[in-house]
Amino acid sequence: MYKNFIIRLFLCNTLFLAGWFCVTGVRANLFAASPAFQLTSVQESRPVKEHFFGYLKRASSGQRIVDYEVMEKPEYSKLSDKDYEILLKIVQAEAGSEDEKGKMLVAGVVMNRVESNKFPDTVEEVVFQNENGVYQFSPVANGTYQSAVATEETRRAVDRVLEGEDVTEGALYFAARKYAEEGKMKWFDNCLIRLFSYGGHEFFKAG
Repeated sequence: MYKNFIIRLFLCNTLFLAGWFCVTGVRANLFAASPAFQLTSVQESRPVKEHFFGYLKRASSGQRIVDYEVMEKPEYSKLSDKDYEILLKIVQAEAGSEDEKGKMLVAGVVMNRVESNKFPDTVEEVVFQNENGVYQFSPVANGTYQSAVATEETRRAVDRVLEGEDVTEGALYFAARKYAEEGKMKWFDNCLIRLFSYGGHEFFKAG
């Protein structure tokens, strides 16, 4: 009788252990089948990583590094083809002998005027502005604007400005003192605030 009791107890324990392992196995399978949080996180971040590497590839290839999907272009950079060509020509005419920064400064002043409420709203209107028979830009007045042909450096300088680079410190005026009439330079000196000089030009803002 005692022997039968031991056998029954052993069988019960065996059945209990078998049932426990089955339940544990089901739980393990359910856990393995459920999506892991870390995996979801990696999958969601993958497009960002790929986008970031795409950005780096463009930068290392020498192309423009402004990512237009991430950084919104300044409003004034959305120029018409006509305004873009006018900007290239006036920069070439005014700063053809300057380095790239000198060209950027001239382009920047033109674009500062487009943005200012003191001047017209388009590149064409700014460049050809005429008040009391006087043009704002000497190449327009003396005709050298018409024959100006933009170099590759001029295009790079203009494109950098249109992409948001600003080296002007807010300048709205510039003048080449060496070639300017004495009376005009007096107006610059007396009525405006001088900011700095670069290359052959001095740059000013409104007083």
